[in-house]
Amino acid sequence: AINNNKLCRKSCVLVIGGGAVLDAVGYATSLAHRGINLIRMPTTTLSACDSGVAVKNGINRFGKKNFVGVFDPPYAVVNDLSLLSTLDDRHWRSGISEAIKVALVKDEPFFNYIESNAEELVDREVETMANVVATSAKLHLRHITEGGDPFERLEARPLDFGHWAAHKLEQLTNYELTHGEAVSIGLAIDLKCSVILEHLDEAVASRAITLLQAVGLPTSNLAIKDPALLDGIEEFREHLGGELTLLMLKSIGQPIDVHSLSNEIVQQAISELV
Repeated sequence: AINNNKLCRKSCVLVIGGGAVLDAVGYATSLAHRGINLIRMPTTTLSACDSGVAVKNGINRFGKKNFVGVFDPPYAVVNDLSLLSTLDDRHWRSGISEAIKVALVKDEPFFNYIESNAEELVDREVETMANVVATSAKLHLRHITEGGDPFERLEARPLDFGHWAAHKLEQLTNYELTHGEAVSIGLAIDLKCSVILEHLDEAVASRAITLLQAVGLPTSNLAIKDPALLDGIEEFREHLGGELTLLMLKSIGQPIDVHSLSNEIVQQAISELV
């Protein structure tokens, strides 16, 4: 379309859609003429909370999540909350998992806010969702701009807490799980792993898993018993490069990096969730 419509490098492309659409168009605009300005307008709670403000544009290849892609920040992002009214209940809830993720990693007061307003979020109160979207987007953006590693040249990737399993679950379910649902299950697995590794108190993990369930998100799926799920750990290491680095939790707002995660620990976590 960029070629057919003779867009030049000084043109601007406006993309309106969910995260996969934003990524696909962002990938195209980053390649055409070696870069055309992109304005993102997210239409889902998930993309508004998270990927809309990210610097990544990735597409799936070889059965792997985001195997092909680029780092290319958008020119601007417009979060128009009226677009969220078009979502069905499933996709309305889906983005809350990314908000809970960033709250667990970075902001205990934000976690408390989501917990206190879980019923309002399920009931689709727009003002409450607006607060969740805005806070989540700001926390993600702050990490990218102030975290010291916007293009992921280092080994740690804290914004991907719960994602090694999430990415593999999407593939194993043939993408019947939404990304947000897969992240919710991935969070539950890594919360349990954090407890088994003796970093996190069981009560805190149970509290977080209860919140995921309270906002209508899954914390288990038949696919978590598939032995191929464990391949997600090595695929995650390969995607980032270097030594395996996974984020676990010591408490809400206090992450810790680990550099190994045995199959036995993951299987114990899964058995407890099942």
